[in-house]
Amino acid sequence: MASYPLTVFYDGACPLCDREIALMKYLDKRGRLKFSDFSRPDFALTSINISPAELGRIIHAHWDDGPVITGVDVFRAMWEAVGLGFLARLSRLSFVEPLLVKAYTWFARNRLRLTGRLHACGGDACTGPAGRNSL
Repeated sequence: MASYPLTVFYDGACPLCDREIALMKYLDKRGRLKFSDFSRPDFALTSINISPAELGRIIHAHWDDGPVITGVDVFRAMWEAVGLGFLARLSRLSFVEPLLVKAYTWFARNRLRLTGRLHACGGDACTGPAGRNSL
């Protein structure tokens, strides 16, 4: 297992993302998690060299000893950090994992539209005129 703290990079301008992180902050009684809001104007990459555009495409986290994790693995690591390891174990069940990965992938691709923030995207990171989201 990697060593704590785990720094989670999140989009604080995303209402759903912000609520999830607020819950994790509340549940993190052991101080295992750190959070870095890449939507803030003063955001500066210090521990990893990943652009805010890539951080916005899929959730990323960085273990204190170096490894970067992404997607559903970030949620599993947060759940384990705050004492909800049973959710992480449940998410690894053969009939649950593919559904969870598919649901998160869909959410990540559509989160700007779902949260009414299409204006926040630009270039390749938004829904084009054909309605295809390229996040």
